[in-house]
Amino acid sequence: MRLLGKKDGRFLPALALATPISLALTAEANAHVKWFCAYDVAGQPRGLETILCFDFEWLVALALGCLMFGCLAEGTPLGQALLNSLDRVTSRIRTDTELLVRATVGFFFVSLWGLGGIILTPELKTDVAWIPWLQLGLAACLIWRRTMPLTGLGIVFLFSYATAQYGLFHLADYPVFLGVATYLILRGLDVQPFNIRPLDLVRWTAAITLMWASIEKWAYPQWTDPLIAAKPQMTMGASPELFMQAAGVIEFTLAFALLWTPLVRRMSAIILAAIFVSAVFEFGKIDAIGHSGIIVVLLGIAADDARAAVRTRDVVLAPAWYAASLAAFLALYYLGHAALFGGGGTIPVI
Repeated sequence: MRLLGKKDGRFLPALALATPISLALTAEANAHVKWFCAYDVAGQPRGLETILCFDFEWLVALALGCLMFGCLAEGTPLGQALLNSLDRVTSRIRTDTELLVRATVGFFFVSLWGLGGIILTPELKTDVAWIPWLQLGLAACLIWRRTMPLTGLGIVFLFSYATAQYGLFHLADYPVFLGVATYLILRGLDVQPFNIRPLDLVRWTAAITLMWASIEKWAYPQWTDPLIAAKPQMTMGASPELFMQAAGVIEFTLAFALLWTPLVRRMSAIILAAIFVSAVFEFGKIDAIGHSGIIVVLLGIAADDARAAVRTRDVVLAPAWYAASLAAFLALYYLGHAALFGGGGTIPVI
């Protein structure tokens, strides 16, 4: 278990007292590292005994405190006033959520057609000539509401094709694509199976995508070393290891918050969207294209005016559900990696 150094000791209070600044600087760590740096999915991830150290526990405790504070505030007049204000500010986005999704996904596929040689995300390369043209056709299908389901089915096909080429573990980074596909299919057909809203389905897949990505920050922090070397100021004086732990905890907590109470998930969506948008200014058009889909989904979540009464158990059970989710994603990541790539004997018993 690593003890805090002097620099790290200064960083943790800074994280607690300057959360907006830390979120802004963490935006660079939230650029999808596989799009810009060398990576090896089959390589052995960092051991859990290294990840689950005192620094990690301190950061998780801080994150849980923020989450519970948000839940407590939501049940107060201040929380209701914030919800009412969000309803007014985001009314146009809420009215046009489907249109925004169609326009953004259309932009995404036209951009992939223009770049060429890409299946859904920048690191999924292909030399199959018809894939860019298929993606252009999927963009065209978004012009009419009746043909939206064809785009959704096309996304499912491309996701399956990429999985066959790159493996299930690699595509586990991107379940949000399946959520967007489901959203387009259900909205195009105007159905709600089991009375579940399409926006809720895509919200859950976005949360799963980001929680999985946060595990990768802990398992392979060395992938981000070139970015940190190029921009050392992003660590705010902390060691790269501690910075990546903090970036992962922030991302996991905000992703988990997307599954929680209305105000908490809407504020989380706003913060995440701001992080992704700010990363675009650092990493350019590839980041803008790659993250456009999840940004528009987050805007839709931020504008969602569905209300639910905040109960005491929402506050009390938040730590338990958070811990269960964290344990489940760590287990899925490490056991899944061991099953697909071997090395199960290296997984420590915690």
